[in-house]
Amino acid sequence: MSDNTAAMSTTKERRGLTRPQMAWRAAQDIFDGAYVNLGIGIPEMVARFVPEGREVIYHTENGVLGFGPPPEPGEEVPELINAGKKPITLNPGASFFHHADSFAMIRGGHIDICILGALQVGDNGDLANWSTGAKDAVPAVGGAMDLVAGVRRVYVIADHVTSRGEPKFLHRCTYPLTGAGVIQRIYSNLAVLDITPEGFLLRETAPGVTVEELRELTDAPLAVAEDLKTIEAPSLS
Repeated sequence: MSDNTAAMSTTKERRGLTRPQMAWRAAQDIFDGAYVNLGIGIPEMVARFVPEGREVIYHTENGVLGFGPPPEPGEEVPELINAGKKPITLNPGASFFHHADSFAMIRGGHIDICILGALQVGDNGDLANWSTGAKDAVPAVGGAMDLVAGVRRVYVIADHVTSRGEPKFLHRCTYPLTGAGVIQRIYSNLAVLDITPEGFLLRETAPGVTVEELRELTDAPLAVAEDLKTIEAPSLS
């Protein structure tokens, strides 16, 4: 992406999908019966939009399996929280276990899908989502390194560019890695990208977003699927 494009991007309003719409699009790819771990932020919204009739069993690193939606205001139980310290409810059959057992589930390959945020993603599937490498930054890797190493499918939800208009999806990450070659799919506000052996493959675009624009905003070659689609997300806020 050129310096001029980056400068222009900083003055434009955020385009494409809203954050709930990004979460909705990711939710459509969660299959029935999946064991799922959702990262903090936009990924947490995904649970709201899983299609009706699909059973999804949610796992959180602090030791809960089978938790449900957030409680109604005033009905929170302080002891019932997810890894992001957000209040949760319990579905029938939910279970509690030691923190070490929770990570044994992750490292043992027992979680089907993990959806995380990202600072950068390389076109080889590398993920950087815990540090910019700045000396004054506070490291906050959490359980992400375990998740990307042990979960069967790892997806990313992230805006296509930073608040400064800089690409998040690169040929190679410049920030410290969370994991190498671990990402399979990206859901951004502008597109759905797959990671292939040849690099980024554009599968879907947000309404009104062109391939040429995406190539300007992606700092790596971008192949286009023959069956390229437009994302038809419902109106969500």
